[in-house]
Amino acid sequence: MKEYPRKLRINTQLQGELAMLIRGELSDPRVAGVTVTKVDVSPDLRNARVSVSLLGSDEQLKDALKGLRQATGKLRHELGRRLSLRYVPQLNFAADVAMREGDRISALIRDAVRDDEQHHDGD
Repeated sequence: MKEYPRKLRINTQLQGELAMLIRGELSDPRVAGVTVTKVDVSPDLRNARVSVSLLGSDEQLKDALKGLRQATGKLRHELGRRLSLRYVPQLNFAADVAMREGDRISALIRDAVRDDEQHHDGD
């Protein structure tokens, strides 16, 4: 599917504005440290999937998602004030687990290499 320049521009604008709003406007401690990794707005510009990550446990990430979902109304209102869009898209927050998966796989590889080296040292 071809991405159109307007859609890409709106994705970028939403990502930047949401990052600033989450950092500066939300006082909920659950969302502290959240990073907006990607925004993908639907072709009709009515919905946006917002991928977020957080350094911390899976439980902290779940709590952060709850906090963001509770703040959706405030975030949409602020986006409407800051951006000149006909419609402010519905925000659907989701965990970006790619970084977590990468870290997990790296740890598995490190452990396997260390185990292999210990096994060879014992020979």
